[in-house]
Amino acid sequence: MGITTAANSKFGIGTTLAATTAAEFAEDAFVDVANIQDLGEAGSTAEINTGKFVDQAYVRKLKGSRDNGSMTLVVGRDSADPGYAALIAAEKTSFAYNFKVELNDKPAAGASPKNSVFYFRAIVASARNQFGGADDLVTTTFELAISGPIIEVLASAT
Repeated sequence: MGITTAANSKFGIGTTLAATTAAEFAEDAFVDVANIQDLGEAGSTAEINTGKFVDQAYVRKLKGSRDNGSMTLVVGRDSADPGYAALIAAEKTSFAYNFKVELNDKPAAGASPKNSVFYFRAIVASARNQFGGADDLVTTTFELAISGPIIEVLASAT
């Protein structure tokens, strides 16, 4: 696959059912969120553990726990959109939900081309409205605190 843009990508919120594999995530019922302005970013960062030892002249560093961070999702506020309503409802709970990001990058040819998909679990930590000026769209910024791995299913021709 070559490089791609985020245009025509999809973002969905699933249920609170615990999923740990791509197959389990794929079985969930995801509701697409409309009017997304920015999907944000997510990815792994390792904690760096250090040790200083008297008999050595250099600091020793080891990778520790991994953290997939938080995804900041900016959405045009539309209380009639089922995906938006699901995010608002999720923010009011303490539960982790399943999420799905589907890129628009499937191959042009193949028996049954499929887009790349990223699955993860996260809590909806916040929902902040941005009202702006007269010519600004009213948006809501959702902070999704990712808990656990991000599972990537690569685009394929079949």
